[in-house]
Amino acid sequence: MNILFDVNHPAHVHFFKHPIWELEELGHNCLVTSREKDVTVELLDEYDLDHQPLTSQGSGLVSLATEWAIRGAKMVNVARKFSPDVIVSRPNPVAVHTASLFRCPVILFSDSDVSSAGSVVQQAVQKTSYPFADLICTPKSLNWDFGESHCRLNGYFELSYLHPDRFEPKPELLSAHGIDPESRFFVLRFISWEAYHDEDQSGLSRSTKQRMVEYLSDLGDVYITSESELPGEFEQYRLPLPPSVIHHALYYADLYVGDSQTMATEAAILGTPTVRSNSFAGDDDMSNFIELEETYKLMYSTPNENDALDRIMELAADEDAPREWSERRANLIEETSDITEDIVSAILERVR
Repeated sequence: MNILFDVNHPAHVHFFKHPIWELEELGHNCLVTSREKDVTVELLDEYDLDHQPLTSQGSGLVSLATEWAIRGAKMVNVARKFSPDVIVSRPNPVAVHTASLFRCPVILFSDSDVSSAGSVVQQAVQKTSYPFADLICTPKSLNWDFGESHCRLNGYFELSYLHPDRFEPKPELLSAHGIDPESRFFVLRFISWEAYHDEDQSGLSRSTKQRMVEYLSDLGDVYITSESELPGEFEQYRLPLPPSVIHHALYYADLYVGDSQTMATEAAILGTPTVRSNSFAGDDDMSNFIELEETYKLMYSTPNENDALDRIMELAADEDAPREWSERRANLIEETSDITEDIVSAILERVR
């Protein structure tokens, strides 16, 4: 069977890599259509996943519309040569409508709540993707019902690559790049806020980032990973790791802080004290973040930067916090599953 995966984001590489490897072991042909965004292509190359780059991320609505048009045309050409039996993607109108042209099933994996309050582009993606999908797979915590085409998975998407059955922390990988896994260190993540779903949203201000770095650098080593170019005063704190090793740093870190959505979830699932601050947080936050905070107590989310700073100071001063978070993580792992097998099963069963 020929299976075409459309991958547009670094997190999608991690999410799909184990299912792709398992499907290939079963004798299926897998091909990825990729997008040059952040370290997406670099990760695909590091994992030796067969892929064809179609487009690069632009900025702004006009650029995005142009990219989608180009991406759609190129994906049709790829599909014509590859003859997919199924197309697998995150919510994406290009993948959905390519599948309709070639009359093959399309399976979407989404961990974002559907909302009428989302950005114009986000609503457009939802309206041009979900109604045409043959199957929509989500975490069971998602506050939405897609009817008969809905498949609920017992776990967060990040468990497809961070479940203990899939991820083994390796301190030697950090040591090889000059990071002492036994020392106190903190990982900070700043994103660019240029994705379509980030329209009208915002993250940490530069002044707050400076205050975070100043405070934490007195307590241990600070490492920053950023989607956009780092300002000069932060360059000395750049995380000296290849993208494929980032999760090992998150696992051994004493604290994670950032305005990212995905990396905050990854850190929390790995049992690292996590502070997430951006405008998405608050009463209307997405269900997965609410569950991680209220049910498992693995994350603190706030739109208020001063509240975030207070919690950072509290957690950084508490040397028992990593142990407490590790125990909370064990509870999460006990109640959820390694969803890789579920992803593979969903793909194979839909085509049979």
